[in-house]
Amino acid sequence: MMDSNQPLHLGQPSRLPASPAEAVLDYVPNPRPGTTYLVRFAVPEFTSLCPVTGQPDFAHLVIDYVPGETIVESKSLKLFLGAFRNHAAFHEDCTVGIGERLFAEMGPSWLRIGGYWYPRGGIPIDVFWQSGAPPADLWLPDQGVPSYRGRG
Repeated sequence: MMDSNQPLHLGQPSRLPASPAEAVLDYVPNPRPGTTYLVRFAVPEFTSLCPVTGQPDFAHLVIDYVPGETIVESKSLKLFLGAFRNHAAFHEDCTVGIGERLFAEMGPSWLRIGGYWYPRGGIPIDVFWQSGAPPADLWLPDQGVPSYRGRG
């Protein structure tokens, strides 16, 4: 985790990291500490590689979180997620790993991730992870991604 006072990427030219492990996520102070609110990132063009065939996999990710002391800086998140483009992992590993890393580093009050994966071998796979029960007073809209229906 970077020092929240010194973002590495914000306002700087940045290259796509070679791997998710090498990606540095920046966190900045929460502008509304003590307020329960939801932050949502929708990532409709997430890609990774199948660890068996090496073929590309595609997903629509939705990341929801309630900030604690910090928020994730969006450019660093984009670079982190882009680093999966050449990363070979199963859908479950990518989805849960992203959620766990953000939760461990950022320390939000609550976080969930929905991974809506496009079919591989004719079977779409959806993967969901959350850090626990959401705060009782949180407005929590549906993630808005319908189950895969194919062409029809």
